[in-house]
Amino acid sequence: MIDLRELKSRKEEISLNIKNRFMNVDLDSILAIQEERAALLQKSEDLRSQRNTNASKMKGKLEPTIRQELIEQGKALKVEIAEVEEKLKETLDKYNSLTRTIPNYAHPSAPIGKEDKDNTAIKFFGEPTKFNFKALDHVQIGEKLDILDFEKGTKVSGPKFYYVKNKGVILQMALERFATDILIKKGFTPFITPDIAKEEILNGIGFNPRGAESNIYTIENTDTCLVGTAEITLGGYYSNEILNKEDLPIKMAGLSHCFRREAGGAGQYSKGLYRVHQFSKLEMFVLCLPEDSDKIHQQLLEIEEEIFSSLEIPYRVVDTCTGDLGAPAYRKFDIEAWMPGRGENGEYGEVTSTSNCTDYQSRSLQIRYKDENNNNQYVHMLNGTAVALSRAIVAILENFQNEDGSVSIPKALIPYTNFEKIEVLK
Repeated sequence: MIDLRELKSRKEEISLNIKNRFMNVDLDSILAIQEERAALLQKSEDLRSQRNTNASKMKGKLEPTIRQELIEQGKALKVEIAEVEEKLKETLDKYNSLTRTIPNYAHPSAPIGKEDKDNTAIKFFGEPTKFNFKALDHVQIGEKLDILDFEKGTKVSGPKFYYVKNKGVILQMALERFATDILIKKGFTPFITPDIAKEEILNGIGFNPRGAESNIYTIENTDTCLVGTAEITLGGYYSNEILNKEDLPIKMAGLSHCFRREAGGAGQYSKGLYRVHQFSKLEMFVLCLPEDSDKIHQQLLEIEEEIFSSLEIPYRVVDTCTGDLGAPAYRKFDIEAWMPGRGENGEYGEVTSTSNCTDYQSRSLQIRYKDENNNNQYVHMLNGTAVALSRAIVAILENFQNEDGSVSIPKALIPYTNFEKIEVLK
């Protein structure tokens, strides 16, 4: 969440940010509830003070009538305190719920726009791959090579599930290790994270675990959910902790399964592996000093570019518009890889994102550090996709396909696969 003490002083700026993000947040109602909350807190404090004064008067010798009056006053105060605190609890619950709908401030340079078509391309790597034959999409390629099986995935688990088979398994594991090795060299600590997180952690990170628009699978009769990204579990790792300033930045790399309902995905490209209910992803996560977060955000983008340029996959970098940022993000960059089998003549498709969430998540999760004056300050938190394995496989299969139906392995992955091609099984 943002610093709620700024709701009044920065009201116009916050309102404009909400407008630019095309979000529906009733800021006036939140401010009214903030006033009500403050009044109830003051009233509760006053009543407790009166109760303490009443209790002090009860000490020592008193006339029976005075003692009885004090007893009656004490009983009345007890009832009134209970009523005020019940009202305060209801108000706090409503206040906390509504304040979570206020998005983070957006970077002044973030393009203003409503959806992904309004994002701004800021860099291109390589030329879109061209063939002297009709390019197939990854579903056709995967089925011909017997490395992907969507039909059996649907039979066993339902739509948007799939099996990876044969050399496809080796390719996926090669991608995992290739990207992990790069991150370790960059100083990241590798993790394999849990696939389940508490709802309080999801709320702190900025994911909505409940409701029709939620993209998260909740686990019945528990307060837990399947994670949609290791950002959730890595972000929660240091929740409610005070870190040593000297230890920052802390760089983490988390490999996890990711589960997504894909609610509200109408009109989005979703063929094959591109948009599925379960996939694996290697995620970067950094906790740092506020003054370092912009610089580290650029470093995360550079790592993502290093991975995809090393794989020799053409891509473009886009600066994400305000309406497509996501509530926690201050600024976000996406890498969109060229996918020759997409559409009539090929299209770019998102394969990574990296976001600077400043102190938006750390405020909710209470992750702080001691500054030089020994005061607690909130860290800045950033995340970035090293490799979403399913989408990376889409890009590899479609860009490295050959006319004979085989797929060549990118040179950077051959040491990890120990083969140079995936060929049609005889």
